[in-house]
Amino acid sequence: MTILDICRPSTSILDQPMDLCCRIFPCLADPGRRSTTCLKLVLLLVHLIYAGVLFLFDEDLIEKTKKEPYTALYLLLFFVTLVQYFATSVSNPGYVIEAMKEVNKRNVVQTKTPETSNQPASSKNGSFIISIEGNQTGKNVAGSNGTYWSKLVAELYPPGSAVRTWTCSYCSVEQPPRAKHCHDCDKCILQFDHHCVWLGNCIGQGNHCQFWWYLCEETAVCIWTGFFYISHLKAHITSVWWQDAIMILLLITLAVCLIFLLLLLLFHSYLIVTNQTTYELVRRRRIPYLRAIPERVHPFSKGICRNLHNFCCSLGLERIPTPQEIEEKSRPYTCSDLATCRCC
Repeated sequence: MTILDICRPSTSILDQPMDLCCRIFPCLADPGRRSTTCLKLVLLLVHLIYAGVLFLFDEDLIEKTKKEPYTALYLLLFFVTLVQYFATSVSNPGYVIEAMKEVNKRNVVQTKTPETSNQPASSKNGSFIISIEGNQTGKNVAGSNGTYWSKLVAELYPPGSAVRTWTCSYCSVEQPPRAKHCHDCDKCILQFDHHCVWLGNCIGQGNHCQFWWYLCEETAVCIWTGFFYISHLKAHITSVWWQDAIMILLLITLAVCLIFLLLLLLFHSYLIVTNQTTYELVRRRRIPYLRAIPERVHPFSKGICRNLHNFCCSLGLERIPTPQEIEEKSRPYTCSDLATCRCC
């Protein structure tokens, strides 16, 4: 043992608890996932603090919960919101690599079956419906079956498009339109919207609807909690000053969070009815197939009703519209268009 060894502080004792946690919970070994876990715990703690302070300071609220149904409904919504949060955080946003494997697997089965057609199934509007299941990931799909996916992706782009323009430089997979590589997840996401830091998960085609419902529930919980806080302050404003100070401080913080949630909910509702994503709206000029399209034209929109239906019920790959379709979408609305519900 040298003098440097004696002077150097020993970190083995400090590292033992963390090493034990990493062995019990392997996800904590990754710094990125560890920070996401901490954020989830912070969000859970904030919810519990708001509900705990409310029931701790308002003793009558516990009795009301036993007698009046609306307080019990609040607790039910509170619980459902937390469940929805954790369910969304682990949901599948729709990975390109899994869609590729599913298409290749389906076409191999169809090739071996003489009665079935070798052509990929498509709907009348050019959207390819595929099921996205499983949790397998990888950088490449081995074998020659990649040609099935290549043909499918090629049909979604305009004729003459270069393959390198839709091939991911990180995953080396061919991306369908509206897909993007997420650097946080290190995977390509179908219909990529954004990577949510608080959820620790990407928002894409597979879980955008689930994310929107979580925003609705979280907004409703915040409004309902604020109502309870204001009601308590009106009834007990002169009781205990330090309790009132704590509740006023929490109420101000809640109001700020509520404004953010309302704006986020309205923003994503606008994206839904126009069939856009956050990435497409913010980075429109950086996406090659959207650069030549006017700003006010939503190329993937099929009308409000069909957009809502596809958002809630459909998992499909959308092709890039033709110049004729873009010209039709850019045509100004007339009275006859409104009468025939062109916007729907």
